[in-house]
Amino acid sequence: EVRLSRRRWAVVLLFSSYSLCNAFQWIQYGSINNVFLRFYGVSAFAIDWLSMSYMLTYIPLLFPVAWLLDKRGLRLIALVGSAFNALGAWVKLGSLKPHLFPVTVLGQVICSLAQVFILGMPSRIASVWFGSHEVSTACSIAVFGNQLGIAVGFLVPPVLVPNVEDVDKLAYHISIMFYMTAGVATALFILVIIVFKEKPLHPPSRAQALMQSRPTEEYSYVQSILRLLRNPSFLLLMVTYGLNTGCFYALSTLLNRMVIHHYPGEEVNAGRIGLTIILSGMAGALISGIWLDRTKTYKQTTLVVYIMSLVGMVTYTFTLSLGHLWVVFVTAGMLGFFMTGYLPLGFEFAAELTYPESEGTSSGLLNVSAQIFGITFTISQGQIMDRFGTKAGNLFLCSFLFLGTVVTAFIKADLRRQRANLDSEQTVIQSGERPEGPRSSSALTGCSGR
Repeated sequence: EVRLSRRRWAVVLLFSSYSLCNAFQWIQYGSINNVFLRFYGVSAFAIDWLSMSYMLTYIPLLFPVAWLLDKRGLRLIALVGSAFNALGAWVKLGSLKPHLFPVTVLGQVICSLAQVFILGMPSRIASVWFGSHEVSTACSIAVFGNQLGIAVGFLVPPVLVPNVEDVDKLAYHISIMFYMTAGVATALFILVIIVFKEKPLHPPSRAQALMQSRPTEEYSYVQSILRLLRNPSFLLLMVTYGLNTGCFYALSTLLNRMVIHHYPGEEVNAGRIGLTIILSGMAGALISGIWLDRTKTYKQTTLVVYIMSLVGMVTYTFTLSLGHLWVVFVTAGMLGFFMTGYLPLGFEFAAELTYPESEGTSSGLLNVSAQIFGITFTISQGQIMDRFGTKAGNLFLCSFLFLGTVVTAFIKADLRRQRANLDSEQTVIQSGERPEGPRSSSALTGCSGR
């Protein structure tokens, strides 16, 4: 029996919230790179590694965590992820002296462990809890939290931690930020314990009903990964997703350095430019999710968004040094709308290409690709910027976005999940049953197959 659960919105919003908190902790150092650099007396590269630790930790731990997700389910992964997120926030409170940089590294590494339990969840939550007409929108909302966390991470640290000369005052301002983060992370962990459930009582879609009816012993995690790696369309998507998201990671990590280089003393506006990128990207993600639910044009939408990401990056590259901050805000907003809006598209396209494989495994492989490219691009662009300037560094990213655009054009739109919903619907109709069981029309609207 297919039926939608009212709890689904609480689950996706709670996940989105602790994902927000974790993403905030990722970028809180990078958004005021110059302040932490002076406070701890370390190099800019060392501060960059506080962000890159998230990417590095994810790569070896993806497969164990994805295996846990398949074997133990959503609730355990949610509990562990939110617990690590809170623990890392509290550890950072022990790093409020200039000589305690290793402690803040430890806290950030613990938070990066939490991220491994978060990044692969959006498409899985959407499929397990939401109907076929709302699954892409739900995935966009789940990704939303992570993006909003990065936005808050750009906006709040420059306000809470002004670039003052006195080290004791600086430590006080940093402690306020760390205490607030730890309090929010702890509250969210408690809410996960109370609210987050494994799955609804009834499957929300025909495709999910087919998945749940499959005998457990038929599923092999290793074989699932091998099948994914033998899927040519998914492999191409892995490369293109990694290129786009890796560029986004590098841009986010190095944004403060770029803006301060051309506009000295504008730490707060550097954060606001980052906020503009993310907020416009969130709008792009939501619009693309709704568009996919209505049209199911995965290949065409992904290609158009990729092309516009390239156009946005080229425009941003050549306007950053013009000397007009308002122009940077406009071009950064255009870039963010498409580059960040691409993230849920990749998850949902992967779920379509790889059905009935686990969404946690497919999205996890996409994220591994993103982390590898993210580390490579961040280190490479940082070195290029130091030697040849910010324009050369940004042109480096433009070249890889162009490569990703070309590769995207070769992905075959094999929409397997959509076909499963369609075939199941036709089977039910041919058998003379009502499509979704004896439920009210309002419940049927969100979960009827096509």
